[in-house]
Amino acid sequence: MASTHDEHAAPADRAQAADGPIRLLAIRDTPLSLDEVFASVGDDAAGGTALFVGTVRDHDGGSAAEVTGLAYSAHPSAEAELRGIAEKIAADYPVRALAAVHRVGELRVGDIAVIVAVSCPHRGEAFEASRRFIDDLKSEVPIWKHQTFTDGTEEWVGA
Repeated sequence: MASTHDEHAAPADRAQAADGPIRLLAIRDTPLSLDEVFASVGDDAAGGTALFVGTVRDHDGGSAAEVTGLAYSAHPSAEAELRGIAEKIAADYPVRALAAVHRVGELRVGDIAVIVAVSCPHRGEAFEASRRFIDDLKSEVPIWKHQTFTDGTEEWVGA
């Protein structure tokens, strides 16, 4: 007699069915973990995983002076907006799993500010989906960056 539940399905396949492809979404004021994000998008049916890591750089195109530090702040709706973007990516691409975390608070040059990861059956799909995910996150999620520079100037980005 055939079973309607596949007892031999891979754990990732069962997770896909139970939880859907959105595995981790967060706005955090603590350091971000590459290992956590990468592990969250593991899936036996994925042939490609694309991981984007955004770090704080020591300069910005808007100023000749070096960046001395920055702070990110987020609107209370930021996580909901992030979820909406994740849902669109999952609907538009053959995503097996996806995750995104963004840091808020004071960051130093070299700190990780954002991580996006997408697993798909093939590498091209993973690259395309992750590119759109980070681009849409940066343009649509209400997270603002306040930068300070060595010359004493400062600026808000995205506000």
